[in-house]
Amino acid sequence: MNQLARLEKCKRNGERARPGRSVWRLAKHIQRVILLTARFAVPRLCATGETPMVTAGAAAFPILKRIVPARFVMLVLACGFFIPVNHAVAAEPVKVRLGTLAPKGSSYTKHLQVMGEQWRSAPGGGVQLTIYADGTMGSEADMVRRMRLGQLQAAMVTTTGLTEIEPAVAGLQTIPKCFRTLEEVDYIGEKLQPMLEKRLAAKGFVVLFWSDTGFVRFFSKQPMVSPDDLRKTKLFISANRPAELELYHSVGCNAVPLEVADILPGLQTGLIDCLCLPPTIALAIQLDSAAPHMLDMNWVPLVGAAIINKKTWDSLSPEAQEALRKSAREAGKLIKADGRRENVESIEAMRKRGLKIHTLTPEINAEWDRTVENAWPKIRGTVVPADIYDEVMSQLKTFRAAQEGARK
Repeated sequence: MNQLARLEKCKRNGERARPGRSVWRLAKHIQRVILLTARFAVPRLCATGETPMVTAGAAAFPILKRIVPARFVMLVLACGFFIPVNHAVAAEPVKVRLGTLAPKGSSYTKHLQVMGEQWRSAPGGGVQLTIYADGTMGSEADMVRRMRLGQLQAAMVTTTGLTEIEPAVAGLQTIPKCFRTLEEVDYIGEKLQPMLEKRLAAKGFVVLFWSDTGFVRFFSKQPMVSPDDLRKTKLFISANRPAELELYHSVGCNAVPLEVADILPGLQTGLIDCLCLPPTIALAIQLDSAAPHMLDMNWVPLVGAAIINKKTWDSLSPEAQEALRKSAREAGKLIKADGRRENVESIEAMRKRGLKIHTLTPEINAEWDRTVENAWPKIRGTVVPADIYDEVMSQLKTFRAAQEGARK
């Protein structure tokens, strides 16, 4: 007869329910341990030294048996099941593995390391951050896939990786020559990022911080100044971006999809001869030795974010989340500030090493504007979702009108 049926029977018959045999045996066993321990401990507490140790313990045994009955032991056991235990006292740190394409030793990874050190002291045992730089976890698409599989818990990725999760993020970057200044980049970020964070969270990813490294530039083996020059090149674009590939083909460009890790081998073998990168990354990988020409034109900003999967995030206490978010946002601000500053400094450093910088005349700049503006309708609804494209253009119009009014 099980314990519940036995209790019901006792209730019907008006009898007092007794504990089950297994519980009773456990209580009796613990009682014996207590009493046997006391048999040898009591003599040490005796005020007189006349009674031999074993005799004193034996004499005290019946008294202790009355003092520590089995039912008392059962009560202590029952309390043990219901009194909550504070596991945070000896909590193990949460382990977070973060992947990124950022070069090891760059300002990007240095700021991530400082952030990781701060995470160690987060409430509830802290967080242990391990950073996998240099693309050791694969492409950004690979990193997102690894996060979904639980092999990575976090990543710092650009819009290339973020759009694998939410296509709307493309509105922050993927409209050529749409942004004229970094102030415009910041303004659109402030308007769109809260909405994008909600969309990413709904798909299982929490944004720790947003950042950017300023505008990318065209680097090429041969001088590339006009749109016609671009059409003659073998242009690198990120792999697994069919909409972008189709867009470049539609305007007459010979676009070649590759992984970022294949850029330098591609330049050496002639598979590509032109690409867009932030100057700070170009300097870090010594791109100027293989592609010694740079077009000084703001093409698109390189925008990215650090993300963590929602499962890991939700396992943290609200206090730990707040601590992590605070240090992460500080890291994002520093990465942006350093990235933008280093972009300018990197151009000058490569110029001293022989990089040839080509500037635009007003006529050629107008030619570029006509080319990209003709391509924008093809971007709307393909590369960038239509609603996001319209929002970006509307917000930019509002911002520029306000700027014009302030100057008058």
